Amino acid sequence: MNINPPSRDGALNSPWQYNFDNTPPKPAEMQSILDCLVVGGGITGLTAALLLQQAGKQTAIAEAHTIGFGTTGGTSAHINTFADTTYAEAESAFGEEGARLFARAIREGAELISNNVSTLNIDCDYESKTGYLYAEDEEQIKQLEEIYTAALKVGVPVNYTANVPTPVPFEKALAFEGQAQFDPIKYINGLKKAYIKAGGILFEHTLIEKVDSKIGMHEAHANKLLITAKAIIYATHMPPNISVFNFECAPYRSYVIAVKLKGGKYPDALIYDSQEPYHYVRTHRIDGEDLLLVGGLDHKTGHEDPEKAFAELEKYTKDYYAVSSVKYRWSSQYYIPADGLPYIGQMPLTADGIYCATGYNGNGMMLGSIAGRILADLVIANDTPYRQLFNPARIKPIDSFSEFVKENADVAYHFIADRFNVKKTDSLKRLAPGAGKLLEVDGKKIAAYKDEQGNIHALNPVCTHSGCIVAWNAEERSWDCPCHGARYDIEGNVLTGPATRNLKTITDDES
Repeated sequence: MNINPPSRDGALNSPWQYNFDNTPPKPAEMQSILDCLVVGGGITGLTAALLLQQAGKQTAIAEAHTIGFGTTGGTSAHINTFADTTYAEAESAFGEEGARLFARAIREGAELISNNVSTLNIDCDYESKTGYLYAEDEEQIKQLEEIYTAALKVGVPVNYTANVPTPVPFEKALAFEGQAQFDPIKYINGLKKAYIKAGGILFEHTLIEKVDSKIGMHEAHANKLLITAKAIIYATHMPPNISVFNFECAPYRSYVIAVKLKGGKYPDALIYDSQEPYHYVRTHRIDGEDLLLVGGLDHKTGHEDPEKAFAELEKYTKDYYAVSSVKYRWSSQYYIPADGLPYIGQMPLTADGIYCATGYNGNGMMLGSIAGRILADLVIANDTPYRQLFNPARIKPIDSFSEFVKENADVAYHFIADRFNVKKTDSLKRLAPGAGKLLEVDGKKIAAYKDEQGNIHALNPVCTHSGCIVAWNAEERSWDCPCHGARYDIEGNVLTGPATRNLKTITDDES
């Protein structure tokens, strides 16, 4: 284990971080014009770039931080044949054929991971498991029956079962065979190794600041680096800057703890309840010992107290399991699309040949993988069977209008209301070491963090993406935007988009 793991987009360490490949990429010998520039080094970007490189295309990856820095390094790493958007919901919005195609995408995403593990010889703790979904009351039983019927309709194998390896009392349950789990960072380390071996170019610590497009060509600017490519893929979880996706996807945070149990009785399965928000459980062997991973309690980014979420997750776990100790706890971010399905393809309102993928809901491993293949297919042949279903420019006003209104009314509320929630009575002197808070000092609103040495890190609290006021995340020690999910560290540096500019630092003279 590395004593000091590479950083990720938060202060809390996930167990996967200790498996980061710290080997710096070899100096790039870049052609004058690339076939494709892939922006982002998570599971989507690496999958797409490797497939393109294997198809004979010359590509480069530009990662603003390090490979796996974002959501891929914080996932709980479940591989499922069912999704957070149920097949019944997909059929309601996109018809029976749309639901079947969605199920096919989920399956192909899972198979792509399995095939890469096998053909590329990736040692990433990949294990096949049975997945269980259970109901605890009559309302949840109705939901379970709907999930069962819809899954069979789209060809996803599922059975009712009376046996679930959980101590939680339940009324009814489903079993999905052929699910899986893995270590996501070991996996993308394997993709990275294969990508570089195939001649791919990797730039880490390279933030693409802007793109200038001409006919059939795009120039990407990153500090003093200029990269010219025939196509660009944004595999950044959320495309940068203001885009239509800011109004079609809502940012959510999810929480995970990894605990040691007394007695060593760990479930050999993937287990999910049907609560809202739901909980999930699985076992993973880390550093030679089994740990129980328990996650869930998702909420919109910047809206609720992360400390409370972790406390409730720990209480839930101790209510049902004999916990010896909590070894890890961390959180991560994902985006829920307004109509339930991801947006993958040509990016709206941009030049031809600029592609993106976002809105994976809580199923980023499968959807991120299939998104990589879809985007590679679009670059290579300009075609994919998923073009229409996942078209980022699709408009479904009837199906998604209510969710669209709800999410954007919420954004408007925070844009206005948060400007009046700073208390004038607060002061920098009363700020505890290790704490952050929105304060008003001499009539100016600031985002202030006091480190353990008593030094104040003061920032302009206005998100550089769209002008909302950031909120303090005490667990990850970050400033999170409640509108579109941009996140910043205590120095104001961008951790995750869609922002591309840091928060402005406020000096002593200004405060």
